[in-house]
Amino acid sequence: MAEANSRSIVSNQPSLHEKLDEIVNKHLTAEFKKPIAAHTQKAFDEVNARVQAFAGDIILDSCCGVGESTANLAKLHPNALIIGIDKSSHRLDKHDVEYKQTDSGQYILVQADLNDFWRLAVAANWQPTHHYLLYPNPWPKAKHIGRRWHGAAVFPFIVKLGGQLEVRSNWDIYVREFARALQLAGHPTAVEPYSCEQAITPFERKYWMSGQSSTRLVIEL
Repeated sequence: MAEANSRSIVSNQPSLHEKLDEIVNKHLTAEFKKPIAAHTQKAFDEVNARVQAFAGDIILDSCCGVGESTANLAKLHPNALIIGIDKSSHRLDKHDVEYKQTDSGQYILVQADLNDFWRLAVAANWQPTHHYLLYPNPWPKAKHIGRRWHGAAVFPFIVKLGGQLEVRSNWDIYVREFARALQLAGHPTAVEPYSCEQAITPFERKYWMSGQSSTRLVIEL
């Protein structure tokens, strides 16, 4: 089966990035001044109107890809509004064709740049009860540390969003780096192996069928 042929992570980085602390501390103390992209502002405004009118819990599924995880999270949290966010319209367009679940709860999918979307959500005082980062692109080359969410300028806004944050990856260094970044931000947390009978994302299913393991962290911010 093709899904069982996922290659393992290959990296020139054997442990936590040597400049991780320096990078994270810089972002924690600097002001993020990147202008908000017009398309993300428009997308956020539309979603925010839905959020402000909703009386229940708000849950974020960031880097949702094709939205299979979003639909599955809606099953797990039937009284909440699940918001799946991804930058790729190509991935999101696959949802209705292959991954839509009619028996799921309430969820919406939105195409947006998370570097902007998270900042807008903080400014609008969103208070999600849960925030999922399930198998984001790990950018395993050492030179790409700034493209990992914990090494990016937007990292402080992930912390400011609060809620129960859950991060998963098939590359344990990614999760351990994320945990270290959270510790530097004043939120120490444990990292643990993760397995479950039912995968909730295509990546998770693919990795497990290939014999790869998963690592995760879960923390109340």
